[in-house]
Amino acid sequence: MIARHWRGVAKPDRADEYVAHLRRDTLSELARIEGFVSASIMRRPVDGGVEFLVVTLWDSLDAIKRFAGPELERAVVPDNVQRMMKEFDKYVGHFEVVET
Repeated sequence: MIARHWRGVAKPDRADEYVAHLRRDTLSELARIEGFVSASIMRRPVDGGVEFLVVTLWDSLDAIKRFAGPELERAVVPDNVQRMMKEFDKYVGHFEVVET
């Protein structure tokens, strides 16, 4: 199993909107992709915003390709989400899950 990690800092007044977007749009899209396992959304207040760490679990790198395309390390951040963020990772990290 592969864990895909992405982080971003939302503008303080847009943090709840970002969570709503994840629940409404992103998670429903991911659920339709073969090989998607689960997602965790974590948040914490930071200076000037709300930091998010989004971790998705996948059966394989091939499953991630069905979501991210051939450039696996490139983050998938739609334009509307970019406008919610003060800063965000342009690239993600992939980790082999050794044990859960």
